[in-house]
Amino acid sequence: MVQIISFGYLRSVTKLKAMWADAIVLASVLFIIKKFFGGILLQNEEGNGNGMENEEKNKYNNSSDDRAEKREAEKHRDEKISEYGQTVLNIEEPGRRIHLLSIIGEIEGHECSAQNMKTTKYEHVLPQLAQIEDDKNIGGLLILLNTVGGDVESGLAIAEMIASLSKPTVSLVLGGGHSIGVPLAVSTDYSFIVPTGTMIVHPVRMSGMVIGAPQTYEYFKRIQDRITGFVASHSNVKKERIEEMMLKEGELTKDLGTILVGEDAVKEGFIDEVGGIQAAMKKIKEMME
Repeated sequence: MVQIISFGYLRSVTKLKAMWADAIVLASVLFIIKKFFGGILLQNEEGNGNGMENEEKNKYNNSSDDRAEKREAEKHRDEKISEYGQTVLNIEEPGRRIHLLSIIGEIEGHECSAQNMKTTKYEHVLPQLAQIEDDKNIGGLLILLNTVGGDVESGLAIAEMIASLSKPTVSLVLGGGHSIGVPLAVSTDYSFIVPTGTMIVHPVRMSGMVIGAPQTYEYFKRIQDRITGFVASHSNVKKERIEEMMLKEGELTKDLGTILVGEDAVKEGFIDEVGGIQAAMKKIKEMME
């Protein structure tokens, strides 16, 4: 009996030992599995966290880049306004942008004007007009005029360039569009003048030494014919009427010519309509449709 109990006890102990060994092996396997998969999950979580952090950094960097580009674009526009009197309007709509060009002071020619004079340099304007023609994002050109005139060759060159643009063009005469400013005013597809704006039509003049010979007067007449021919072909005034106004006496104190103020310029056929910047902007947008 004692032996039977002993043998039963031994079998129970052996069985318990085997169970403990199995439990230890299972626990070891579970521990290893937990360590392995737990490390992978931790790495994934860290990776996701780093990814989100990198994404936030990228968003911040992109936002900073956009702000920097915007500031640079604004700085460039400000420089163009202060340096050349030019800017681009309606910039949020590519293909419908309006280039604003100011022609002010004296039209400077092949020689530099006096340092105390405000001028428009043709070597700045001509390349800009070529760029406007080539730029697909620009849909039209608006010109602000306040000029006393200047070099005939340079003024006519700018006027011819404006007239040859394929894009809609509108001019607005503000203070004045005198002398060679008249061809510039009429060179666009449509023109405006403010009620107080003035235009002076007068004969060609020449500064410096002049040789008193028939050839000189013939040369003057040819230059004048170029101007009157251009104006007549781009406005509603006949060439004979322009020459008549050029040689009119009594209106100018020290010169021949005619002064046209606001509505007078429209009645004579030089300008299409009396109006200001609102009317000019509305018209250029209509022409771009």
